Amino acid sequence: MTVDQHLTEFAGLPVRQFEASGAGGLPDAASVAWRVAFDGTTRWHDALLALLDSVDAERITALVVGWWGHDGEDRYPADVLVEVADRLPGLRALFFADVVVEENEISWIQHSDITPLLAAFPQLERFEVRGGDGLTLEPLASTSLRALRFESGGLPGEIVQAVVASDLPNLAHLDFWFGEENYNYGREFRVEDLAPLLSGERFPALRHLGLEDSELQDEIAAAVAGAPVVAQLESLSLAMGTLTDEGAEALLSGQPLTHLKRLDLHHHFLTDEMMRRVRDALPGTEVDLDEQQERDEDWLFVAVSE
Repeated sequence: MTVDQHLTEFAGLPVRQFEASGAGGLPDAASVAWRVAFDGTTRWHDALLALLDSVDAERITALVVGWWGHDGEDRYPADVLVEVADRLPGLRALFFADVVVEENEISWIQHSDITPLLAAFPQLERFEVRGGDGLTLEPLASTSLRALRFESGGLPGEIVQAVVASDLPNLAHLDFWFGEENYNYGREFRVEDLAPLLSGERFPALRHLGLEDSELQDEIAAAVAGAPVVAQLESLSLAMGTLTDEGAEALLSGQPLTHLKRLDLHHHFLTDEMMRRVRDALPGTEVDLDEQQERDEDWLFVAVSE
């Protein structure tokens, strides 16, 4: 599977593509999540500046950074956003790199250090980023951030380490797509990197945790099975990865999960019998077991990689 559809909704708002040509009327700046992308003619940073000049930029609350071209064709959008941060005082939600497969493979999206970007917008409540090549992040501190999401075909271990070392007392929603080791460019993620997070000591407000799209899904499930953080969660996702009966057995043998409102395991390699056991064990929980995959001998695959 690849990511082949642009966002149509973000942060509870419909996504509106900004047309730098000026065609058509523009809605109220706060009524949509503005998507800015390279359209083949207007460079990304020029389109962003045009948007800021065309609407009441101080009222923009949500922004979606679309494709900015291949590496070297334009400036890195994070650098541009840092420079204009004072023009976006109302920004509360940012999706960075709404890039689909026809524009670039998820593992080929070229990033850099996003620490200055998050520092420039300390009022951000939601930050989501797609792609991991070149992505770096230092531990951060924020009392505003409530949702954090990393979508990657191969997430560098340093990103996980930086997040779990961060001071985010109000973080309620956290998602990682780990992807394949082939696409983390030598910056390997290890299940041990999750230890501070799973201990329950880092993020007291956390209510949703997604540890997804991993080749190590059974190992992650085993670690989660006894993790103190689970007791504070309302929803848990171990979806999109290579979960087998071994990992599901670990979950069922671990701490009770009946307090969860939702358990997402879609895209998995469970047998029919194990699927039945999971459902029977959690009668009051919404359990997503869609996308059962056929196991081809020992070859297992994640939902999103290259």
